Amino acid sequence: MKRIVECVPNFSEGRDAEVIASIVEAIRTAEADGERVQVLNVDAGEAANRTVVTFIGEAEAVCEAAFRAVRTAGELIDMRQQHGTHPRIGATDVMPLVPLSGITLEECASLARTLAERIYRELGIPCYCYEAAAFTPERRNLAVCRAGEYESLPEKMEDPLRRPDFGPAHYDERTARTGASVVGARDLLIAVNFNLDTTSVPLAHEIACDVREKGRKINGQWARGTLKGCKAIGWYIEEYGIAQVSMNITDIHATPLHRAYDEVCRAAAARGAKVTGTEIIGLVPRSVLEEAGRYFAVSGERTADGNLIGIAISSMHLDDLRPFNIDEKTLPI
Repeated sequence: MKRIVECVPNFSEGRDAEVIASIVEAIRTAEADGERVQVLNVDAGEAANRTVVTFIGEAEAVCEAAFRAVRTAGELIDMRQQHGTHPRIGATDVMPLVPLSGITLEECASLARTLAERIYRELGIPCYCYEAAAFTPERRNLAVCRAGEYESLPEKMEDPLRRPDFGPAHYDERTARTGASVVGARDLLIAVNFNLDTTSVPLAHEIACDVREKGRKINGQWARGTLKGCKAIGWYIEEYGIAQVSMNITDIHATPLHRAYDEVCRAAAARGAKVTGTEIIGLVPRSVLEEAGRYFAVSGERTADGNLIGIAISSMHLDDLRPFNIDEKTLPI
């Protein structure tokens, strides 16, 4: 039985089409034991200056493609010149391995640690290990690994408690150019942005704090948000001229996509704003959209398209910013 893994690396470049094409080509042409990967989606964002590539394949081929992608990004992206709205710590910012079939999360974690070690050993790019691949409990959280972003690396490299799991003891010229990478293993998640009828980043962030599991600090104590397994921030996207609540749903069983949509709509309305649409970053499992379609059909929402995925698209306005191509935006699971 083949061990099929999904990899969803995030690169800190969303504006230079030639750089993005070179990274994708490195992924497409990588090979291990006669196997190559399949690139499913390339999602570039100009304002975020970030590109998410989704590819799947046999485990060894995926790891080889991931390594070559990191190498290419490190050669073409100079973090000293990189700026964008999305948090980032390196040219290849975050690279998760996701088990799809024939392989466990624990096995993916082992592969991720080996990959991170190889990236530093052969390329000189420092790596943190996160989520299931983390060596310490606190580093399971991506935000802990990426705290302070790229600009904090000189200070973090000098601190034995905060320096990368694989990397030099001191900040060097190689790290200045490439930054660090965060490599790990996790279950499927949904990366989604909720479009708001406002340009106010503070308002978007307040809505994000209302709903994200972490919540916000009140009188020195954390007050939890309403959505379990969700991380969120508010930001402004210049190319669209709107503010968004940008969210990662890390536990899609605890918080289905339709539940997150409804809750962000509720929180926005409570603050005098409105959700105008939903933007999926990368891919979403078809089963997630089918579940959403069933939910909205039962609740009496828009059903004109006559099929579950069509109902989900129209109910959550997944085509608000651009057409939603089912074949290009969904995982067949």
